[in-house]
Amino acid sequence: MPLPAVIEIVPPVLLSPVLVTIPGSKSITNRALVLAALADGTTKLRGALWCDDTEIMVEALRRLGFDIEIQPDPAEEANRTISVKGRGGAIPNAGTAGEPLELYVGSAGTVARFLMALVCLGNGVYRLSGTPRMHERPQAALIDALRQLGYRVSADRGRLPAVIFGEGGSKGRALATGRQACTVRIDESSQFASALLLSSRVGGWEVTVEGEDAEESAYVAMTRKLMAVFPRGGGDPSTGSGRWFQIEPDCSSASYFLAAGALLPETKLAVAAWPESDWQIDARFLDFLRRFGKDAGAAYADVSRLRDLGDAIITAIVVAPLLPRPSRFVDLGRLRLQESERVEALRSELAKCGARVVEGGEALQVFPSSLRGAEVETYDDHRIAMAFSVLGLRVGGMRIRNPACVAKTFPNFYAKLAAPPPDGLGATILDGRTRRPLAGADLFPG
Repeated sequence: MPLPAVIEIVPPVLLSPVLVTIPGSKSITNRALVLAALADGTTKLRGALWCDDTEIMVEALRRLGFDIEIQPDPAEEANRTISVKGRGGAIPNAGTAGEPLELYVGSAGTVARFLMALVCLGNGVYRLSGTPRMHERPQAALIDALRQLGYRVSADRGRLPAVIFGEGGSKGRALATGRQACTVRIDESSQFASALLLSSRVGGWEVTVEGEDAEESAYVAMTRKLMAVFPRGGGDPSTGSGRWFQIEPDCSSASYFLAAGALLPETKLAVAAWPESDWQIDARFLDFLRRFGKDAGAAYADVSRLRDLGDAIITAIVVAPLLPRPSRFVDLGRLRLQESERVEALRSELAKCGARVVEGGEALQVFPSSLRGAEVETYDDHRIAMAFSVLGLRVGGMRIRNPACVAKTFPNFYAKLAAPPPDGLGATILDGRTRRPLAGADLFPG
């Protein structure tokens, strides 16, 4: 049976050292899939994350006509080796104005935005749609940039569903170099810029990025760095193995276990194969965790969603009531536009647990609090579910609604929480209604 509608996390009693493996980076996996599809020939992606968001990307690329093979990864259950046969920038399949090729993007922002730019390189008509929440999320800045490049995009109120007329190379405003130019603002999402950059080499586009910290945006920087080494840096021709690219573990996903290690220091928790690159802003979560250590009494600097942490700021906010001093989290505006209205969700659910949280503008201030267990609404948001599950490792009686939403990025999250050391934390996870301990397949989404 799959994960039930409600689970309860029982804090582990017997604690031993833990060395946990973390699945591949979702952000890198979906970027690499697009670059591999646009490359010439086959590229093998090793350590690729296999979750709802990456499965949706693979299915969409297959509908576009790309040959993709999937093989298991013996080192990590939630990873795969994915082989993509690129067509040298060509998009094989397309629809017509009367019958556009339908592409479903689910609730995956990376898939929606990356494909909107990618299909412009095709020769035909495409219709992108997703979940109701996806249809609420902003796309106007990306749509405007694509129109600057000369593409026809039909979308009501700058949101999905959208119909895009692919015409290969752009016909918009040309520079002296012959390349086409557009400007995109990333105030609402840096994914707009990443989408354009990933297809810019094939499209002949010159992309100017504007908006909040445009020159320092961590996820735009990740895209540029990945493009610089892919696919030329991804193979070993001397061995005849063809092109391959190793995807590093996801630092956002690692934040849940690193936080668990801070809450349960007896575990001496470590993450296997910690990334050596500086591509992921959430590798800086280790800096935040120093607040639980020897310098816990020092004054805390503000933590910015733009400059200090990415998605791992959600983990930081949820565990912050257990710190000895108040913490202030700023620049949270984009969290309101993601899988849920995350600022409101965090404030509301932490309050249920007894935390004192003050919301002001795009900031949350979290005060040291005496916490109690509560039934947490996850809003179908994987990161809310995982962050509060980690809190349940320290605070008894924590119940999580709709835990299966973790399938979006970390399908074996609860299996790792429950696995005995050294592979996991040895937590007991109960069916929230029957109190039955869950094990094996019960710990996975359906």
